[in-house]
Amino acid sequence: MKKLRFILGDQLNYQHSWYAEKNDETLYVLMEMRQETDYVAHHIQKIVAFFAAMTHFANFLRHNGHTVVYLKINDTDNTQHLTANLTYLFQKHNIGKFEYQLPDEYRLDKQLTDFCSTLSIPSQSFNSEHFMTTRDELATFFEGKKTYLMESFYRAMRKKNNVMMNGKDPEGGQWNFDAANRKPFKGNVKSIETAFYDHDFRDILGEIDKAKVQYIGNIDAEHFTWAINREEALHVLDFFLHNLFANFGNFQDAMHTQHWSLFHSRISFALNAKILSPLEVVQAAEAHWRAHPNSISIEQCEGFIRQIIGWREYMRGVYWAKMPDYAQLNFFNHTRMLPTWFWTGDTKMNCLKHAVGQSLDHAYAHHIQRLMITGNFALLAGIHPDDVDKWYLGIYIDAIEWVEITNTRGMSQFADGGIVGTKPYISSANYVDKMSNYCAGCYYNKNLKTGEKACPFNSLYWHFYEQHRDLLERNPRIGMMYQLLKKMNPDEKAAIMEQAEHYLSILDEL
Repeated sequence: MKKLRFILGDQLNYQHSWYAEKNDETLYVLMEMRQETDYVAHHIQKIVAFFAAMTHFANFLRHNGHTVVYLKINDTDNTQHLTANLTYLFQKHNIGKFEYQLPDEYRLDKQLTDFCSTLSIPSQSFNSEHFMTTRDELATFFEGKKTYLMESFYRAMRKKNNVMMNGKDPEGGQWNFDAANRKPFKGNVKSIETAFYDHDFRDILGEIDKAKVQYIGNIDAEHFTWAINREEALHVLDFFLHNLFANFGNFQDAMHTQHWSLFHSRISFALNAKILSPLEVVQAAEAHWRAHPNSISIEQCEGFIRQIIGWREYMRGVYWAKMPDYAQLNFFNHTRMLPTWFWTGDTKMNCLKHAVGQSLDHAYAHHIQRLMITGNFALLAGIHPDDVDKWYLGIYIDAIEWVEITNTRGMSQFADGGIVGTKPYISSANYVDKMSNYCAGCYYNKNLKTGEKACPFNSLYWHFYEQHRDLLERNPRIGMMYQLLKKMNPDEKAAIMEQAEHYLSILDEL
C-alpha cells in the first residue's frame, strides 16, 4: 500500500524517526503554497528562508534514498491550497494511507484534522519529535490556576530534563540569574564577531516575484546570510558558544544602533523550523559552560537556557492551552491601527527607527527590541492586538503563530489580561536610554514629558496608566505607579495627558 507523508515548512527535523525507514512505497511531500505565503504579509527574507530550507531538506531526503514530491510555488499542478494539493496527489499516486506530523499552528491542525475526517483512506498523525514537552503538558501542570507562572514551569522543566542541576538543587544555588542579565552594552560593537552565510537565492526570489506574492521588508538575495540547513545551523550554534556565549547573559537585553544582534545566537529560525532541537541546543550550551567554567559564568549559561526551556516551551504550552480563544483577547479594548512607519521605519523616534529599520532589513530583532521598543510603543499607543499580531507574525523570520501570538498578545500587549505576564511591560524613555544608545541624537528629548520635542514614551506612559486605572490599579506589581500619579501636581498631570492625547492624534507623524 502506497503511503504519503506530508511535511510542513516548519517541520524540517533531519533526525525524525520517519527517515530511518526506507521503502519505495512511501512518498514524502513538501509544498510551497500561496495559502502559506498570503495569510499575512510576510517578510521577503522569511519566505526565501523557508523555501530555501525546504528545498535543501527535500534534497537531503532524496540523497538518503527517499522518494520526494516537492511542489514549487509556480508549478502548474500546484493548486496553492494544502488539502486540494493532497487530494490531487492521492489520486495521481494512488495513495492508500496518509500520514502527517502534528502541526504547531492551530489553523493548520484544524485544517488537517477536518480533512482527515473526510478521507476514505486511513490517516495517522505523528509527533514532530522536536519539543521537550507535549502539547498539553503545561495545561496539566497549571490545572485549576488562573495565571501560568513561567518560573514554576521553568523549574519543573529543569528538574525533568536534568538541566543545570546539582542533584535535586539548581547549579549555583538559585534557579534564575535574571538580575544579572540586564546590563547595557558600553563596549566596542566592532569587536563583536558574527556568523553569517553568503547564499545566492536570486532564483528563489525570482520565483516568488513571478508568483506575484505580496511581501514586506528588504533583501539582498545575492548575499543571503541566514543558515538554512542543519550543517549551517550547527555551525552557527558552535560559533555562538565559542565567540558570543561568554557575554550573552550579561547583555541579552542590551540594544545598540550599530549592531543588530550583539551577542544573540541567531539560531531562532533554525530552531523554529525544527532544523535544530531545543534539547540539543540546551545540552550543547550546558556542556560548553561546564567545559569552560573560567571564561563562561553561570549567569551567561542560565540566561540562555531560560530563553529556550523557560520561555519557548512555556509559550507553546500556553498556545495549546488557550487557543483558539486566545487569538481574540483584547483586555484593554484597544482599537487604533499601527502607524504607517511600522512598514518603513520612517519616524523621528530614534529607538523605533532603528528597531523597525533593522526588522525590515534583517527580518530580526531580539526579545527586548520586540518587547520594550516596538511592543512597548504599540501598547502605550493603544494599537489593536490583531494589528500587532499580524505585524510581528509577518516581519520576523522566526515568527510562527504558536510562539508569536503568546509573546505578542500575551507578554507584549497584555491583551490576555495576565495569563502570561503578571503586569504590562511598558516603560518611559528612561528604560530605553538605560539599555541602549538609541536616545543619543534623537529628535525628541528623553528628559521631557511635555513640549514639542518631548519623548512620546514619557507622556504616553502616564496616559496609559491613567486611562486603564480601573483595570490595573489593584495590580500589586504596579501599585507604586498609581501612588506617583496620585502625588503628581494636577497642572503637570493635565499637561502630560494633553501631550499624550496630541501624540495619539498624530501617530503617523511621530
